Amino acid sequence: MIDRRSLMKLSVTAALAPGLRSRPAHAQAWPTRIVRLVVPFPPGGGMDAAARILANRLSEIWGRQVVIENKGGAGTNLGTEMAARSEPDGYTMLIGAIQLAVNRYLFPSLGYDAITDFAPVTLICEFPNLMVVPNSSPAKTVLEFIAFAKANGGKTTFASSGIGASGHLGGELFKRMAGIELTHVPYRGVGAGGMADLIAGRVDMMFNTTSSLLPTVRGGQLRALAVTSAQRSTISPEFPTVAESGLPGFDVSSWYGLFVPVKTPPAIVQKINADAIAALADPAVKARFEALGVAVVGSAPDQLAAKLRAETDLWGPVIKAAGITAAE
Repeated sequence: MIDRRSLMKLSVTAALAPGLRSRPAHAQAWPTRIVRLVVPFPPGGGMDAAARILANRLSEIWGRQVVIENKGGAGTNLGTEMAARSEPDGYTMLIGAIQLAVNRYLFPSLGYDAITDFAPVTLICEFPNLMVVPNSSPAKTVLEFIAFAKANGGKTTFASSGIGASGHLGGELFKRMAGIELTHVPYRGVGAGGMADLIAGRVDMMFNTTSSLLPTVRGGQLRALAVTSAQRSTISPEFPTVAESGLPGFDVSSWYGLFVPVKTPPAIVQKINADAIAALADPAVKARFEALGVAVVGSAPDQLAAKLRAETDLWGPVIKAAGITAAE
């Protein structure tokens, strides 16, 4: 016979059962297998290094391997489209950067929409570019470089790691705000060629990431004039900002963000977000990111969404005014 106490327990269990059943089983169990993190660049670059740091820690947290899949090509479009078209189950993630904001302006057509085809997860990190010149340059400050460019009547050059890269767009914004003419010299990555030409003085200036340029600057082979962010970098605080050096309002930062296909269940997005933030807060992880010259962020999804929209709004007019296309 069921006594009164047992009957009350059964009633409470029955009342709670619908709520228990409503919790998505896939969110409770996820992940149950290997997770893929797509890097839309070849191995060896800054994004690849950042992805591997994060993937290693997430593998430990989840007890499931997070594998890197490098899918470079077409200005990051090959890897990005592959990720966008993947099953929205959390098992495919994308690490994205400025190309997500600018490729819509650089290419006549894309097989994805960066804003509508992806669900943002977290802003991984931000980092400024460095503005550097050869040691032979007469410019020791930003204002002196602007004066040098004005005096040379459009013959001054600036190098970048490629068309549409943050260094290229930063250079276009710089010359627009400074009222000077600069000729863009794109390279396939910073690489030996671009760096050698800059050190030798065959090009006059370069904007590129702190991780790629800081060792050369601190080694005495190049001169850094400024960082491009609104505030001084915590990684290299000895360098002034472009804004405080004579070009108020100049603010260009590179960034990496984590995304998943747009129809990924919200519970899984929330789990990836929470675990990625925990991974980024790990002191050993933060130290490895700082060694790359970047500052860890770790944000809510809506903050990454706002970042992507702000970048899209910033660079669209710059690209259109400069007439930049991927075929340049």
